[in-house]
Amino acid sequence: MIAGIVGAGVIGGGWAARFALMGWDVCIFDPSDGAKKRFEAVYANACDALPGLYEYALPEPGQITWCDSLEEAVAHAQWVQESTPEQLAQKHSVLNAIQTHCRADAIVASSTSGFKPSDLQKSSDKPEQIIVAHPFNPVYLLPLVETVGDPSTCDKAKTLLQGIGMEPLHVAQEIDAHIADRFLEAVWREALWLVNDGIADTETIDNAIRYGFGLRWAQMGLFETYRLAGGDAGMAHFIAQFGPALQWPWTKLMDVPELTPALVDAIASQSDAQSGHYSIRELERIRDDNLVSIMRALKPRQYGAGALLKAVDETLKNKEAVFHDELLVTVHRVIPIDWIDYNGHMNESRYAQVFSDAADTVLQLAGADEAYVASGGSFFTVDCHIQYRQETHVGEAVRCLTAVAPMDGKKLRLKHEMRRAGDETLLATAEQLLVHVDLNTRKSSNPPQHIVDAIKGLNPSC
Repeated sequence: MIAGIVGAGVIGGGWAARFALMGWDVCIFDPSDGAKKRFEAVYANACDALPGLYEYALPEPGQITWCDSLEEAVAHAQWVQESTPEQLAQKHSVLNAIQTHCRADAIVASSTSGFKPSDLQKSSDKPEQIIVAHPFNPVYLLPLVETVGDPSTCDKAKTLLQGIGMEPLHVAQEIDAHIADRFLEAVWREALWLVNDGIADTETIDNAIRYGFGLRWAQMGLFETYRLAGGDAGMAHFIAQFGPALQWPWTKLMDVPELTPALVDAIASQSDAQSGHYSIRELERIRDDNLVSIMRALKPRQYGAGALLKAVDETLKNKEAVFHDELLVTVHRVIPIDWIDYNGHMNESRYAQVFSDAADTVLQLAGADEAYVASGGSFFTVDCHIQYRQETHVGEAVRCLTAVAPMDGKKLRLKHEMRRAGDETLLATAEQLLVHVDLNTRKSSNPPQHIVDAIKGLNPSC
């Protein structure tokens, strides 16, 4: 699959990075000065951050090609993403050029945060080909993308976007600024008034969000959060209790303070005092590390963005046995930021996590999967000896190679080697003993023959 990227700034570059890291070849056209250098910084951030969301290795990155012309960038692409400045005349010119040179079956998507599809399609002979696909920065991490336009084109786009780990939100009826940015605009206007009126500075406002409702919104959104506020009586009770407050003069959402030089200077100086000791690159890294940690924390609960990450993991994991030097490849992943301790390397508990994941792979391949557990059978780990050989650091790609011994009655013995991918440095080893258990009695039991045979098949020497 090929993605054509027209405009490789913060948003277009984020699109290019996500497509490439999810295995697409990417052709980029951006004639502006310094575009390639700016993209390389975005791509480096993405390479550090995106793999840390998942428990399995991403596909091999696609090839990234910088093109000398728009025609070259879009000629063979199944998806073309336009991310030029928010100037309608410029977008018309670029989109017309894209449609002249792209494939007839290509999706032509605009990253516009404000224009409706009908605004973009006015001079097009094939308007149904052009849709809005509005993402959120950083595109390579945040999964939401608002799609607006022809329903059949958006349906086709949905499948491709889900394939690169995104969550398409179809906006059924076009409206200026779509959905999410209209919320952001309301909050932004109120924040400007709070600064203008001397009630709060920029850091106070940011603290109100990041220590309060921002944490709730990250997992539940707005309405589900308020449903909880209604208690056992639910949303109807919440609206009855707090609905009258909408008539009170709390906010100024229909107005905005004049952005006088004094107000602009106040906001800028407060922001400098708040964050000026970090470079933009440092803030980007802090943002990415925090996002990875928050989104990963939601994964075990399979809630919000965590449910999406779990679904992507299912597409990445091995469905069939893969061997290397007669050892079963049971783990292949990148070490995420939340596995690192105060010494700057992977915490010892996470080695146990890797070897636990390795054992789970063996069991999945042997047929002792979720359905088997639901039927009343499983394996419990009763002993595990780990030896730590080398430090393991954030962002390193590692894999586990496992020797699977044939079943010994109720017992399953595994020997694992955790190695750094690429140079094969041995990082840790483990010897693990599992026993088969009848979950109805919670006592050890002999596994059925098909499990015994499947486990034997995971040892090439048998």
